[in-house]
Amino acid sequence: MTTSLIRRGATLLPLVLLAGCNTVVMNPSGDVAAQQGKLIVVSTLLMLIIIVPVIALTVLFAWRYRKGNTGATYAPDWDHSTALELVIWGAPLLIIIALGLLTWISTHTLDPYRPLQRLDANRPVAAGVKPLNVQVVALDWKWLFIYPDLGIATVNVLAAPVDVPVRFKISASNVMNSFYIPALAGQIYAMPGMETTLNAVINQAGVFDGFSANYSGAGFSDMRFKFHGMAPADFERWVQATRGGTAKLDRAGYQVLEKPSERDPVRRYGSVEAGLFDAIVNRCVDLDAVCMNTMMAADANRGKIKAAVAKLSGNGNGAAATLAAAGADICVTPTTPTTSVKKQ
Repeated sequence: MTTSLIRRGATLLPLVLLAGCNTVVMNPSGDVAAQQGKLIVVSTLLMLIIIVPVIALTVLFAWRYRKGNTGATYAPDWDHSTALELVIWGAPLLIIIALGLLTWISTHTLDPYRPLQRLDANRPVAAGVKPLNVQVVALDWKWLFIYPDLGIATVNVLAAPVDVPVRFKISASNVMNSFYIPALAGQIYAMPGMETTLNAVINQAGVFDGFSANYSGAGFSDMRFKFHGMAPADFERWVQATRGGTAKLDRAGYQVLEKPSERDPVRRYGSVEAGLFDAIVNRCVDLDAVCMNTMMAADANRGKIKAAVAKLSGNGNGAAATLAAAGADICVTPTTPTTSVKKQ
């Protein structure tokens, strides 16, 4: 009796433990995350078509051909079966083809850079609907969210209206990080000097967890924030309340904010300096720094002019080549850190 109870308890224990889990990845509130969850389920089931029979046959063969089973067929000279070969190779091949097709379709359908085509399985995105633009910056160790169209910004709190497409532009101030809201969509890397994109939509009102999914130093564990899915009217009130604050986020304020800190409280900024996110991406928040896009444009122009110089030299026009080379140094070399590049 005791042994039977122990066995039943051992069988039910995993189910009891799983009952307390919030499997948000498999039960999300955003359509993109929901499609990704279904992709996981379908892929797992396809693989189980092979895995389950293999495990079952392994147990069956071990039992049937055990040493003590003298009634098992003994065929020491057997070496080939066409039917068995077809099963062994054909079934996995079909599964691989199915997984490859599924991967190809889902890779394009769920491309984070692709604008949303639907709000959920039954509702397409209406023509002319403009997404909510949110600029995300991973700092050490906090999250900055800028709403460029609304002129506000927040730290460690994010909000969006239900059933409205959201377009995230994501970057980082220092080291590579990863922006992840499991209920909304998959994780997207945030990298300094680069900009990544994520299109998503939240379909249910509620408060959801967001965090960094890539280790970035001492304060990584507390690099978390709350994502609020709100009814449109509630979101509008939230925007007005944030906009009514006196705090302003400008370049000087950002340089203070980006200094490493842990467990930062929620902050709200009623106004944001124009072009701040572009300056963050191009590593030139400090006005004494040369923007990366300016340097790249200068390098591109320098390369074009050098090609023109080489062509003129090849045509025997040495004087024109010398003049073009001198012009190149004047036009593409900034005289001060903030001097813009002249286009040729």
